Amino acid sequence: MSNTNPGQVQSIETLEIRRDIEIQAPIDIVFQTVLDQMSTECEMPDGKPYPMKLEPWPGGRWYRDLGNNTGHLWGHVQVIKPPTLVEIWGPLMMSYPAVNHLQYRLKADQDKTRLEFLHRGMGAILPDHREGMPKGWTYWVQRIAEVAQRRSRKQTM
Repeated sequence: MSNTNPGQVQSIETLEIRRDIEIQAPIDIVFQTVLDQMSTECEMPDGKPYPMKLEPWPGGRWYRDLGNNTGHLWGHVQVIKPPTLVEIWGPLMMSYPAVNHLQYRLKADQDKTRLEFLHRGMGAILPDHREGMPKGWTYWVQRIAEVAQRRSRKQTM
């Protein structure tokens, strides 16, 4: 695949990021926390709020709404099966030729939940994204665990 600079070739890259965590909270609380982190309660690794919009149905959009009909489409809901599975397909934060697939798989184990997160992508993936995404997804998954555990404790009080 070549770009507009003669003689310069841009390669197609792939990536795979997996995160697996046991969360001390029931599956329904963890599932709702996943949806919240993907939408109104989204927070980035620096602690900055990053609210997104998620339409939680097959084909629903996942996007950053900047107002006045501006924003950035991150993807579409490919699969949603509450409370065990959410899959997203789309460009994510990549404003260049790339496609990504996110999978949040939840498994109940009495009062705990195992969250298995998988991100697979391919395209003209920039080095900044390749290097930053593992840290970002680790933060994202840990935040889901912390918020779900806090919600679970409040519910039992």
